[in-house]
Amino acid sequence: MAKKRSSGNEPVTIKKYANRRLYNTATSSYVTLDHLADMVRQNQDFVVIDAKTSEDITRSVLTQIIFEEEAKGGQSLLPVRFMRQLIKFYGDSMQAAVPGFLELSLENFAKEQERLRGRLASAVGEERMHALEEQVRGNVAAIEGAVRALNPFASQQAEARHQDADASDDDTAEKDAKIESLQQQMVDMQRQLDALSGNKKK
Repeated sequence: MAKKRSSGNEPVTIKKYANRRLYNTATSSYVTLDHLADMVRQNQDFVVIDAKTSEDITRSVLTQIIFEEEAKGGQSLLPVRFMRQLIKFYGDSMQAAVPGFLELSLENFAKEQERLRGRLASAVGEERMHALEEQVRGNVAAIEGAVRALNPFASQQAEARHQDADASDDDTAEKDAKIESLQQQMVDMQRQLDALSGNKKK
């Protein structure tokens, strides 16, 4: 049997039965208050209807969710002072204005929270980029260091001067030519490393 789903922005209908069980008509499954709390966090709108009287009891169910969250322990969301002040407004002449004020205040707070998260995410992204650049520079430096460590020119030239002191001019010229060829290869390799380093930094 196909499951019923809400269309467009129509809120999901949750039916509450006499045994206090909650039934999600969109998924054709029973749910708990924790499930409804998750739906709220995911911005999924719903209405709770009393299965027997068809009365809209969304407000009382949401209040029950808040009560359950506060009863879980840890850091409570509603300070005692705030709750006392809220209770005082019941029956007060300003009671009608309180819901709109609280709703607007929470909406503004949520917008500021999103902006803050965006700034934090941007800052973390920049830090990761800097860390990546540092890693690339470190890798290039390590490669360059390894190439220099494997560069035998200095020691070869020193040994050539000592060992070939008595050698003929022809042998010396041939060795010098080989050394110059190897040096040119190393210069070309260094240019490639420099080019690689420049591309990584970009």
